[in-house]
Amino acid sequence: MEALPLVGLIAASAAVAGAARRTPIPAPLLLVTAGLIASYVPGVPDYHLDPHIVLPLLLPPLLHTAALDSSYLDLRANIRPVALLSVGYVLFATLAVGYLAYLIVPDLPLTAALVLGAVVAPPDAVAATAIARRLGLPNRITTILQGESLVNDATAITAYKVALAAAVGQGASWAGGLGEFALASLGGIGVGLVLMIPIHWLRTRLKEALLQNTLSLLIPFIAYAAAEEVHASGVLAVVVVALYLGHHSSQVDFATRLQEAAVWKMVSFVLESVVFALIGLQLAFVVEELGEYGVGESLWYAAGVFVTVVVVRFVWVYPATFLPRALSRRIRQREPDTTWRAPLIVGWAGMRGVVSLAIAFSIPLTMADGEAFPARNLVLFLTFTTVIGTLVVQGLSLPPLIRALKLPGRDVHAETLAEAQAQSEASTAAEQRLQELLTDERNALPQPLADRLRSVLERRRNAVWERLGSVNEITGESADDTYRRLAREMIATERDVFVELRNRRRIDDEMMRTLLRRLDLEEAAAYREGA
Repeated sequence: MEALPLVGLIAASAAVAGAARRTPIPAPLLLVTAGLIASYVPGVPDYHLDPHIVLPLLLPPLLHTAALDSSYLDLRANIRPVALLSVGYVLFATLAVGYLAYLIVPDLPLTAALVLGAVVAPPDAVAATAIARRLGLPNRITTILQGESLVNDATAITAYKVALAAAVGQGASWAGGLGEFALASLGGIGVGLVLMIPIHWLRTRLKEALLQNTLSLLIPFIAYAAAEEVHASGVLAVVVVALYLGHHSSQVDFATRLQEAAVWKMVSFVLESVVFALIGLQLAFVVEELGEYGVGESLWYAAGVFVTVVVVRFVWVYPATFLPRALSRRIRQREPDTTWRAPLIVGWAGMRGVVSLAIAFSIPLTMADGEAFPARNLVLFLTFTTVIGTLVVQGLSLPPLIRALKLPGRDVHAETLAEAQAQSEASTAAEQRLQELLTDERNALPQPLADRLRSVLERRRNAVWERLGSVNEITGESADDTYRRLAREMIATERDVFVELRNRRRIDDEMMRTLLRRLDLEEAAAYREGA
């Protein structure tokens, strides 16, 4: 692809995603809609989805940033429901959707139908988790959806490879399929375990934040490529490494953490915007390639496959939620009680995404004997309509469904209280450490500077408690809100003075940048205290 169309795609996707923040419509849905419309606008370049770009170049960084933001401890606590969805459900959906598609679509071979089942099996929870966070869903549901999205792509890609081998006549067997699945999953986890400690060690030894963040950008591609080189799951390798690095991020230099958070937030925003726009942009190509299948006939098949995909998820989710609890007292004791409403949300949050399309586009044109792959164009169309259907129907209806069910959301007061208690304990420990340090003659400080260190600790200790206190009757702000606002006003005034002094040539640009960076760090600290 030429540079200008690529830049145009990124710019337009970012603009639409930015505009979506001012509307109640989730950004993925608006991006897909924009892509659908743009696919028929004259003069818009052909943005053909290339699986050789999406899988090795777009998927690893998206998985990496999602895993970095995940909680290893929360995922470990919910490993049973996450595994049942990311592994059990994907395999079940591959077989169930594939077989029902075989019954629905005339002349569709069972092997090709199973390929379709594997392609549409993995939900893409990017939109679902974004909605869950925005609407304040219980943390456990958000963790389960996010955990599913981290692992299910690996299961689906492996199931696809097994189904494809059978479809093209390469003699796949149940034993061979299980062996390939074991190699991919255990191998991917093994590669991640081998890489995570040396990578973390290197990150803690590098002293330059720029070098550390350059390494951070390379990590997902290194992990993915290393695993794929030994025919293991690159997806699982990326997830394992990122979960470990995220869990131990406190051991990395503060400057690295500041830069890394900003860099990955930008990368995630750009890639997610481009990915959903690309989904919509495939419409014209997919319809054009239908060939011998009529659009009207294909739409009937598409409706059948879409309904099948939705129903099959509920057929799995409800028994997987309640049967283990009914059969095991240990599970009932270890896991919190649940009602019918939580699995309803999890079941309805089964939106498909770009991974399904990328896998579908990687289906070969011919089989081992040189014959054309049966119904390849129809499989592409059914995949596309399933992705669009789930994003539009489920994506638009998920927020009102969540509101209608009135699930208990996050207890903001309890979270703030826990934060205040944690900060109080940390500040007390830091104050004791400060007192120990000041008794050493090597750390002698003038009294005003020592008092300033103590006042910083006191400020951090009181800031969170103040959020629980009374508010200003005039402004509606807590004392902490007012403090941060006034601090930012003071910093802004200092910044204006530094710029004015530079303009009058009393300081040079290099000195101004140094002074402004110091203010930026102080303003960032004030902002984070209130986040």
